Amino acid sequence: MTMHRAWLAALAVLAATSAAPTLAACLSDAEVAALLAAYEAKTPAVTPEGLNAADGECTRGKLNKLLEARLGKPVGYKAGLTNPAVQKRFGADAPVWGTLYANMLLANGAVVDAAFGARPLFEADMLVRISDEAVNRAKTADDVLRAIDQVIPFIELPDLVVQAPPKLNGAGITAINVGARLGVMGAPVPVQRTAEFGNALRDMVVVVKGDGNELDRGKGSDILEHPLNAVVWLVQDMAREGKALKKGDLVSLGSFSKLMPPKPGLAVEISYEGLPGNPKVNVSFK
Repeated sequence: MTMHRAWLAALAVLAATSAAPTLAACLSDAEVAALLAAYEAKTPAVTPEGLNAADGECTRGKLNKLLEARLGKPVGYKAGLTNPAVQKRFGADAPVWGTLYANMLLANGAVVDAAFGARPLFEADMLVRISDEAVNRAKTADDVLRAIDQVIPFIELPDLVVQAPPKLNGAGITAINVGARLGVMGAPVPVQRTAEFGNALRDMVVVVKGDGNELDRGKGSDILEHPLNAVVWLVQDMAREGKALKKGDLVSLGSFSKLMPPKPGLAVEISYEGLPGNPKVNVSFK
C-alpha cells in the first residue's frame, strides 16, 4: 500500500470513528465571553484545558457566533494541524478547523503591528478558492483540483491567544477557532487543472525569509502528502457537522513552515518555488 493510499485509509477510519455521537461539554457562555474579551484586548486568555473533540467544537461554535457579530459573515475556513510537525507540537493526531472572516485578510505588502495579538505568530500558508461545490464530495487531491480556480500565496498571522499555549491540545486549538486572527494574501495564481499543476503543488518548495535571510522552508507534501488533501479532510469533517463549502469560499490549507514570532522591523517574504511564476507574498512588522 502506498503512503497516499494508507493516508486515505486512515482518513476513512477517522471519519467513521469521529461520527460516533458524543455529548459536548462546552465552555460556559461566560467563559466564551471572557475568551472573546481577551481576544479583542489582545491579552492572554485563560487556557482551556482537558477538552475533548466535542467540547472544542461546541466552544468554537459559541465563539464564532460572537466573532460573526463583530467581523461579519465568514469568507471561508482554516484547516489547522495539517502538518505532522505542528500536530506533534500540540500532541494532536488529526487536523482541526476554524472560520475565516473578511476583516482578517490583508493585502500583499501589508504593514502589521508585531503585537497584533496576545500570542502572535507567523507561518507560510496557502489559500485556495472554491469554484465548484462538487468539492464537498472530494475524495482525492485531484477531485479538489477540479473544484478550485485559484491558489493564493498566504502568510498566516495566527494568535494562540491563551496564557499557556503549550497546554493546548487539538480540542483546545479548535475552541479558540484555530487561532485565526489575520493573514496576508499574495496575487492569486490561476489553477491549471492538469496533472503537472497538481504535481507542482505537491512538490513546490516554500521558502520563508526574514530581512533576506532564510528562516525556514518546507514542501507542498508536508501537508498531508499533498496540500489539497487538507480540503479533502475539511469537507469530510464539515459534513459530519452538517456543513459544506460554498462557491467562492477561501480555504487556508495549513502550515508549510514552523510557527515563528514576529519582531518589530522584520520584513518577511515567502516564495513558492515550482509553481508558475514562483509567486511571493510579503508582510512587514512594525
